[in-house]
Amino acid sequence: MLLAPSETRPAVPLRTGLVCALLAGVLLVAVVAQWDPLMAWDRLTADGLHRRAVADPGLTHLNRILSDWVWDPWTMRALLAVVVAVLLRRGERLLALWVAATSGLGTAVQQGLKAAVGRDRPRWPDPVDSAGYAAFPSGHALSVTVAFGLLVWLLALHGAGRRARAAVLAAGVLSALGVGFTRLFLGVHWFSDVLGGWLIGVAVVALSAAAHARWALKHRG
Repeated sequence: MLLAPSETRPAVPLRTGLVCALLAGVLLVAVVAQWDPLMAWDRLTADGLHRRAVADPGLTHLNRILSDWVWDPWTMRALLAVVVAVLLRRGERLLALWVAATSGLGTAVQQGLKAAVGRDRPRWPDPVDSAGYAAFPSGHALSVTVAFGLLVWLLALHGAGRRARAAVLAAGVLSALGVGFTRLFLGVHWFSDVLGGWLIGVAVVALSAAAHARWALKHRG
C-alpha cells in the first residue's frame, strides 16, 4: 500500500533537492570558470590514481568490470525497467510512469549539461580505458544515484520496513561511491565530474519525490 497523504512530507525532499541543485550549480560555475583550486584538486587526484592504475593491471581490470557491467548506466536503466514492469503488473501505472520519467529526466539533464559544458576528459599518454562524450557530469555517477534513489523512495512510499530501506540505501551509497571511484581510477573523469553526477542525481530524485508528494496530497486529500 502507498503511504497515506498524512505520511507524505513534500518539504523534506524539496529542501534536499533544492540544496543539491544549488550545490550542483555552484560546482558547474566553478567547472566552467576553471576555478584554480578545483582544477588543481582534479589534476592531483587524477594523476595519483592513474599512476596506480597503470602499475596494477589486475585492479584496473576489476574496475573496468565494475564500471562497464555492474554499475554501467545501461545496467541501471535495466534495473529501473524491471521496477517499472513490476509496478505496471501491480496496476500502479502512474507510479511506473513517474519512475520512468524521472529516470529519463536524469539522462536528459546529464546529456544536456555534457553538451553545454563540453568539458574535456583527462588525457593520458598511456590510457587504461576510454570513454565518449564530454566529461561533466559523470553519467555513471548520476545514473547509479538516480536508480538507487528511486528504489529507496519507492520502498518508503510503499511502507517498507527500516531494515529493507537501510539495506537498499547502504547498497546505493556503496554503489555510488564505488562507481565514482572506478571512473576516477580508470582515468576517464575528473573528481568534480563525479561529484556533479552525485549532486544532480540526488536533486533529480528528491525534486521528483517532492512533486509526487504534492500531487498525492492534492488528489487524495
